[in-house]
Amino acid sequence: MLLDSRLVPQTIISPRSFVGLMSVYESNYLRLLHLIPDLVQIDGCYRSRVAGDCDLHVAIMERSRYTITLTLTYYFQTDEGQVADPDMLVRAYLDGQQAEAISLGRKHRHIEFQRLVREQGRELGARWDHNMVLNKWLDYLIDQGHLILDR
Repeated sequence: MLLDSRLVPQTIISPRSFVGLMSVYESNYLRLLHLIPDLVQIDGCYRSRVAGDCDLHVAIMERSRYTITLTLTYYFQTDEGQVADPDMLVRAYLDGQQAEAISLGRKHRHIEFQRLVREQGRELGARWDHNMVLNKWLDYLIDQGHLILDR
């Protein structure tokens, strides 16, 4: 993808390594900026609507000088009520230009998310899995045309 052209190629060659994980964080940040161009300024809750896809809900949970913590999710109505899935908590490091998936909700409607959560092992592996999910989901959201702009 065009966004990845800003990354140093040799950092991408070590999957599941610390260096590879940092490269994914950088890639996540670029995708997050593409999705939310005003990331540094926005605050509150937002929704992006595009034809043919679920509404994307974004909420800024915490903001500090160097970090922004936000949620990205779709909401589904089920027999049990409203379910957020994937319910992803993301922390963007403004000074380091990285974005990390902090958590991926516990209850998932999608089989692929369920499989990824089940297979997580060591901490590095778990972080890799969460951030690869974030990376691919951000790609999907951008491809669908989602865009979060300040009100």
